[in-house]
Parts: sequence; structure tokens; C-alpha cells
Amino acid sequence: MARARFHTLAVAEVRPLTAASVEVTFAVPDELRGEYDYLPGQHVALRATVGGHELRRSYSICRPPSPGRISVAIKRDLGGAFSTWATSELRPGDRIDVMSPQGTFTIEKAALDGAHVAGIAAGSGITPLMALASSILAASDTNRFTLVYTNRTAIDVMFLEELADLKDRYPSRLALHHVLSREQRSAPLLSGRIDEDRLQRMLDGLLPPETVDEWFLCGPFELVQLCRDVLEARGVPRERVHFELFTTGEPGEVRGDAGRPVVVHDGEKTVEIEFTLDGQTSTVTTPVDANESVLNAALRVRPDVPFACAGGVCGTCRARLLTGDVRMTENYALEPEELERGYVLTCQSHPLTDRVVVDYDV
Repeated sequence: MARARFHTLAVAEVRPLTAASVEVTFAVPDELRGEYDYLPGQHVALRATVGGHELRRSYSICRPPSPGRISVAIKRDLGGAFSTWATSELRPGDRIDVMSPQGTFTIEKAALDGAHVAGIAAGSGITPLMALASSILAASDTNRFTLVYTNRTAIDVMFLEELADLKDRYPSRLALHHVLSREQRSAPLLSGRIDEDRLQRMLDGLLPPETVDEWFLCGPFELVQLCRDVLEARGVPRERVHFELFTTGEPGEVRGDAGRPVVVHDGEKTVEIEFTLDGQTSTVTTPVDANESVLNAALRVRPDVPFACAGGVCGTCRARLLTGDVRMTENYALEPEELERGYVLTCQSHPLTDRVVVDYDV
């Protein structure tokens, strides 16, 4: 998997979705089309300077692959500096940095033939499922998709018209269930918050697990974890359950323009971190007592080290551990087979040995 890189793209269109969300479409020039080939369900990181600070955020791609264009949906978060700026200030013609697509929340269309795929999404978690559902249904006239989509109220539903159009296009193969937590629907099962009892009843009636080949879950941690636990208890193999989380809260202490300052005092016990990026090897020293992440330390000497969420969610900072040992505080991005091959999330990796060597290029 080639390392994702930033390129500056022009905004082609900004389209309102709800009062608090927009769809942003970027124009991809011919010479960069190969860099922006993607699979449905993948995401990109955006980088911009807002209020004098460089900010990075990851957003899922919301449209099936289309040459020359790439679209993401951005929902304004309470207190979110980047999302507030993007939903209120971003205009066609603006140019910002967009990282080439990445992520494993996807499925190869070639592997689908007569498959029944289920998606459970909350709020802006619908974004990758829009691309997945459209692509899966178009891949074969025997594929089916069942979507459970929960929001607070009807006016909070993103892509409402697009979902209705998709249902009209595939009336017998797309099952669409809107769940509203703060509005009453005609069906009691679809009214209220999705807790364990409601989810169990949905699986009994709307979505029997034994009929589903692959599951895709996207939303806040509590909902995704609930679904994973219940599906596992129902005997669904973990490898058939794919999930993607919202980035929880604000990013950690990592900043985009530099790592958090760290002072090394004489005689203080330190750790040496060596990393390779774009064929160039760099070394940085960090005090043991600072409990600094590999990413933060690396940013102090190489501001181009890749990252986006800094919360263990997006996987942008993925690197392979070659020497030493680290402790990862969180991991919501790496698959078990990636961990077995030595990959770590550098934003969450804290050295446990005197020397740590990682490679971003592998």
C-alpha cells in the first residue's frame, strides 16, 4: 500500500446537505487521477490553515468512484474549528490540501456476487455507506443492501434525497430503515435510541444475521461497539464485521505544523526514535518521562510526517515497527493481520525500549 500524500486541489462545488452539513467536491486534474483512485468506503484527510493554525481532519468519500472528482461530506461539530470553518467559509475556487485516499473500510466489488450487505450508520456515519451501497448495488443485479440509519430528527438526515433516489433505483434490493431517536415514527421499532434491546429486536425482524454476508458499521464509539458486541454474541465472525469510528472529540496534543515542544535535560534518561519517510532517515531523542508518542517526536524534526486525526481512528500515521517495542494506547484503524506484520499507529505508540525504529515507506 503506497503512502498517501497531500496535493492541493480546487473546490469545485459546495452543496448544503442539512443546516449543519455540506458536501464538498474537489476537482482532480488529469495528472493526479491515478493518485485519487479509490475504493468505496475509503477516506481522505484535508489540511488547511484556520485561525493561523494548521488543522487536519479526515472525511469519508461519499460518492462512487468518478474520474476527475472526489466528494466528501462535512458535518459541523460543536466547537470543531475545522468543521465550522469548512461548513461556513469554504467556497468553490478555494484551494486546500487533500491527501490521496486510504482506509480499509471497503470491499472489492469483484468479491461480490449475490451478496447481502448490511450497514448500520448514525449521523454523518452515512457518508462512506453512501458510496458503498451505491457501488455494491450497481456491481451485480443479485446483490442486496440493507441500511439502518439513525438520526435525532428528520431534518438531521444527510443525503435524504440521494437515499430516496437509490431506493427508487433498486426498490427490491435496497432495504432502507430510518431510525429517529427524538421523533415518533409510525413503526415503534424505528422510534427511539438504538440500545441493546432495540438492536436485538431489529436483528430478530428486520435484519437476521444469518442472512447477511458482510456488515459495515459507522458512527460514534458507543453505537459501533454495541453492534460489534451483539453481532459477536449472535455468532457473526469478526472478519465479516467492518467498522469505522467518528474521531472522538478534538485531536490530541499533536499539531500539524510541529510536535509538542519537549526539553531534554542533561542526565535525563531518553529514548532514541529513528524513522524513515520518503527514503530519508531521521533521528530524534525524547525523554522517557515525557511519555511522548512516536508521531509527536517525529514531527519535531520532520513536519511532513503523515497524520490526520491523531486519535487512533483514521490510520494515516501508520508505520511498520522494525526495531524495539511500543505501547499503543488506542487502535481503531489497524486490522489484526496488520498488527501481526508489525504495523503501528505512530500517534498512539509510546516507546517501551531505549531505541525504536519505524518505517513509514514500507
